[in-house]
Amino acid sequence: MSPEGAKPAVTQDRVLGGRLLLRQPEKGHRVGHDAILLAAAAPLDARRLADFGAGVGSAGLAALLRLPHAEAVLIEIDPALAELAGQNVAANALQTRCAVVCADVLALARPGGPSHPAAESLDLVLANPPFNAVEAHQTSPDAGRAQAHMAQAHTLKDWATAAYRCLAPGGMLAMILRPEDLSPLLAALEGRFGAVRLLPVHPRPDAPAVRLIARAIKGRRTAPAILPGLILADVRGTPTPEAEAVLRDGAALRA
Repeated sequence: MSPEGAKPAVTQDRVLGGRLLLRQPEKGHRVGHDAILLAAAAPLDARRLADFGAGVGSAGLAALLRLPHAEAVLIEIDPALAELAGQNVAANALQTRCAVVCADVLALARPGGPSHPAAESLDLVLANPPFNAVEAHQTSPDAGRAQAHMAQAHTLKDWATAAYRCLAPGGMLAMILRPEDLSPLLAALEGRFGAVRLLPVHPRPDAPAVRLIARAIKGRRTAPAILPGLILADVRGTPTPEAEAVLRDGAALRA
């Protein structure tokens, strides 16, 4: 056990084929495919974006590598992770295009909340909300992992509402979640977002989807659409060319 007050051990890792350098805790919640898939959902014309629940900044920073003319703000409630996110901004030479705000997503664009991002100031919100309902799962003993993974029943609605406050009319909310969260997601978007496009992510061609990437537009009323799925690997476990293009080369997901 580390001495009282000592900072947790940190590793330095590279993702996106080595182009993105990330400092992250050695134990607890670690950067995986979800963040890179979420970043790949960003449209090429995005200019002002926020990464909700940014952790060490992986999704937001990966999006900035794809979008050379965009600016981002990384929102993270955990001060230790927010500090690492700031280090990662500097390590990837993105200080002029990226800020870190240590805050609760629910306080954004509200009286008494942080001044940045302001109400209706964004054209894109990336969100990787906690996905395990507290009532249905045992909470991890690791505090960081628990905070990243455990959700209340109203979490999706609360995060969608915060995104609605921060997005300009016509702005996009892009979110990654589990397939079983589809019903609460659609309920959370009701009346605020439309033109929902759902991309299932399958580990293999013969396996059910393990993630959904949802993109929705503020103020639209268009019906949802389900896109052809992204297959991560073939039946032998070899990554598919499409998955490699997204996860290693930084390609965009299909629109």
